[in-house]
Amino acid sequence: MKRVLAVGVFDLLHAGHLHYLEQAKSLGDHLTVVVAHDDTVRQRKHEPVTSQELRRRMVGGMKPVDVAVVGNPPEKSIYDILPEINPDIIALGFDQEHAEDGIRRSLAELGLSHIEIRRVEGFTEDLDGTRKIIARIIELRDAE
Repeated sequence: MKRVLAVGVFDLLHAGHLHYLEQAKSLGDHLTVVVAHDDTVRQRKHEPVTSQELRRRMVGGMKPVDVAVVGNPPEKSIYDILPEINPDIIALGFDQEHAEDGIRRSLAELGLSHIEIRRVEGFTEDLDGTRKIIARIIELRDAE
C-alpha cells in the first residue's frame, strides 16, 4: 500500500482544495491530510476564518481523504509528525510555496530520504483560492 501525505491550511474549502486532494490521492492508495494548526496559520498567513478542528473535520469528510489530522504548532518541527504518518509520498500543491530541494535535504538529514516529493497539477478556475473567493465576495458586496 502506497501512503500519500498532503498538507495545507484548508481555510474556506473550495474547488482548488478538492482538486489538490484528488490529485494527491491519485498518487497512492491511502491519503492522510495534515491540516495546519491555528497558530501556524496565524504565524505564516493570516487569522484563520475557521478553527483547526472544523477544518480537520471538513477535510476529513472529503471523498479522497482517508485520514485528516491537525498539524503541529509552530514551535515544533513540521517533520515531527512524519514517523506517525509514515508516508511514501508527500504531495505538494502546485501553488504551495515549499522548496522541494529544501524538503528533500531535511528528509535526508532525518533519515527519511525514501519519502518521495511530488508536486501535483494546478487547477485554473476563477475562484481557485481562498483569497480570490474573499476578494470576490467583497467585490460583490461593494457593487450593491
